[in-house]
Amino acid sequence: MISFKYPAGATPLDPNEINGLKLKHITTQEELDRWEQYNISEAISWVSRARKDNILTEAFVKKLHEKMFGKIWEWAGEFRQIQKNIGVNWQTIPVELKKLLEDVTYWVEHDTYPSDEIAYRFHHRLVKIHCFPNGNGRHARLITEILLSEFLKKDPFSWGRENLVQDGVIRENYIAALKAADENNFELLAAFVRS
Repeated sequence: MISFKYPAGATPLDPNEINGLKLKHITTQEELDRWEQYNISEAISWVSRARKDNILTEAFVKKLHEKMFGKIWEWAGEFRQIQKNIGVNWQTIPVELKKLLEDVTYWVEHDTYPSDEIAYRFHHRLVKIHCFPNGNGRHARLITEILLSEFLKKDPFSWGRENLVQDGVIRENYIAALKAADENNFELLAAFVRS
């Protein structure tokens, strides 16, 4: 079994979720990280070919997660079924996600906020809902990039120009920005996404 080394703010997997590992030969966190990154690279390639007029749907949100992690985890693309250290009550995920997607659709159609603000507010709420057992930050960043490029016609965020999966100052700044946004203060997040 893998000995997990979760970075600060990460969502630990429960034993049932760990048992969902498809690649039983993986024995280290480094191997898992490598395989997940390879799968995410394939998902990015899939995104470049996929129709993107329907990203603000539950089906696309789930499909993207499945494409990002489906070769690694049996539960990829499926909403979590337990409470985690972060996120809404797992039973309300479909409702909260529907509200978010409807809000973002409205914001885009009515220019409610500037494009960057729509994107970072979307990202924050998607992370806060925490739809999946794991991979929520990576998933939320990728779908935010799709929203920025395909719908808002803006350059992608830089996300601190570092690997946000590993511990470090940049990850700490990212988590601090998300926590400030939890309190309806988006200044840190607005600065971080373009830093």
